[in-house]
Amino acid sequence: MKNIAILCSGGDVSGMNPALKHFVEYSLQRGLTPYFVYDGYEGLIDNNIFKAGYEDVSGIIIRGGTKIGSARSKRFMQSEYRTIAKKNLDAHAIDMLIVLGGDGSFRGLHAFYQEHKIKFCGIPSTIDNDINGTDYCLGVDTALNIIKISIDSIRDTASSFRRAFVIETMGRDCGYLALVSSLTSGAELCLIPEVSYDLSVHEQQFKEQIKNGRRYFIAVVSEGIKDESQTIADWFEDKIGIESRVSVLGHIQRGGNPTIYDRLMAYKFVNHAINALMNGKEESIVCYAKSGFELRSIEEVVSKRKELDPELLSCLANV
Repeated sequence: MKNIAILCSGGDVSGMNPALKHFVEYSLQRGLTPYFVYDGYEGLIDNNIFKAGYEDVSGIIIRGGTKIGSARSKRFMQSEYRTIAKKNLDAHAIDMLIVLGGDGSFRGLHAFYQEHKIKFCGIPSTIDNDINGTDYCLGVDTALNIIKISIDSIRDTASSFRRAFVIETMGRDCGYLALVSSLTSGAELCLIPEVSYDLSVHEQQFKEQIKNGRRYFIAVVSEGIKDESQTIADWFEDKIGIESRVSVLGHIQRGGNPTIYDRLMAYKFVNHAINALMNGKEESIVCYAKSGFELRSIEEVVSKRKELDPELLSCLANV
């Protein structure tokens, strides 16, 4: 029996636990011995590697986060520690590795493969949805639903008190969460890093809307924009003349009961990852696009910055 391991790296997302559950089940179904690496690349270095069975994944499908922990490992950036990680995998006779993570995790994995040729398959897992080559990353749907619920709840207060609310989403330098959330929540303003903006353009329009009966504004902004959220809120008060508040959603966006879609996608991502390794694919990232699932080389994934859907960006002009 061949041994295969899985680890979670970087920020946790809802969908990792469903992926871990199916990893164990599908590995055993394919005649593999599954291993968990606890606490990401740190666990590889510290030999925190253990066999996994059905009892380890019982009941975890409903839980957010990751049962086996995650980490951002500075040590793994150094070649000497990657060598230690390889020796630990060899000690367990593990020659196949699946990594749930984002851009930084894949860059580390790329270096690991170049040095030690460990067979791997990456599963894009980040609510930022900023991985080149894939339209969807695990955990995004749950994050969007949490943002939706938050905006809908904030709208109740905004309308009751005649206020403008500036709602800040996560995403680093990618505006995907803010863009999709603003479009699906009917926000009056959306600001993302990918599109330059001039607040003065909206001044006359928003003032006219207030004269015509508008009681509140919802502005969804990405954490990566040039201005702080409080600066946008001050603009609403100083230029538009409406009381304003800031709501930074923060890490609430990462947690929560995984949605049906994230659970289903976890199942499919893991299937494709294990099948790829079993079919002799030595280095790949499972990506999902309009044409379906595809295996892309890690070089392709980490070499370019992801671009947002032009169709969604065109809708931004109407927000």
